[in-house]
Amino acid sequence: MPASATPPAGTPGHFALTVYLALSRTPHGILDLAGPFCAALLCRGGLPPLSVVVLGCVTVFAGYTAVYALNDIVDYRSDKRQVEKSGRDARCNYLDAAFIRHPLAHGCLSLPAAIAWFLCWVAVAFVGAYALNPVCAWLLVAGCLLETAYCLLLTVTHLRALINGVVKSLGPLAAAYAVSPDPAPWFLVLLFAWVFTWEIGGQNIPADWHDAVRDAVTGARTVPVVVGYRQASRLAVACLGASLAISAPLLAASPLAVAAPLWLVALLGGAWLLLPPALRLAATREDEAASALFNRASFYPALVLTVLVIELLVR
Repeated sequence: MPASATPPAGTPGHFALTVYLALSRTPHGILDLAGPFCAALLCRGGLPPLSVVVLGCVTVFAGYTAVYALNDIVDYRSDKRQVEKSGRDARCNYLDAAFIRHPLAHGCLSLPAAIAWFLCWVAVAFVGAYALNPVCAWLLVAGCLLETAYCLLLTVTHLRALINGVVKSLGPLAAAYAVSPDPAPWFLVLLFAWVFTWEIGGQNIPADWHDAVRDAVTGARTVPVVVGYRQASRLAVACLGASLAISAPLLAASPLAVAAPLWLVALLGGAWLLLPPALRLAATREDEAASALFNRASFYPALVLTVLVIELLVR
């Protein structure tokens, strides 16, 4: 991999690998891996062959690493304007800022080095996805194109959030095709709706809320900026409630046929994880509440994955 540039003043302790991991938001990306893993277990009804598991792990990690890096690469100029006009975001209680947020815009990394990092990982992801199922490879290509469109629409429309929901859903959909050549259409619809609503309510809205003041300065059009904090918080609660509701039939009626006590655990555990911070955000409309919602919602797929693993172990 290419070497990084020297970090600028104010970013001590960030060495080469950390900067690249920050570009790809790796702590968050690792949590996101739980979504495709859930989809694979639910669609197949159990564990796939070991070869598929190993190849799938490498491919999913590479795919998320590439797409998150692509976001910062395409957003490079807008992120840099935001840094120049609003200063560095020094808050450390936000998952996406676990290392350093937007290292490319802060000058910790050169644009050619970031592009090389992206190309390496997207190549690994494409080869792995094609080996699993060519459909997975084309879903990866679609995800990259849609992520690019999502970034380019930053100052055009807040409805770009819908694209973000689609992009996040493509990973689990690809995982379903990786373990089954012909997944049931109803399963794919439920899977898409489950991930889409969770992403909008628990990731996109609180993430844009975290940046709303800085976004307004640079002319960005996001859901909190355009519709206002009150409506954005209500939409987050509604989307998360819908995601929880969809999870019950998805788990119970999937080929894995999760037992009632366990899908109820997933439902109640998800409600405990998602709804209190979402309701707090709606009540207080504070930036800290938005960060708390984003952070807690990021663990929701991992919670569901834990339930599915328990289902496999108790059979």
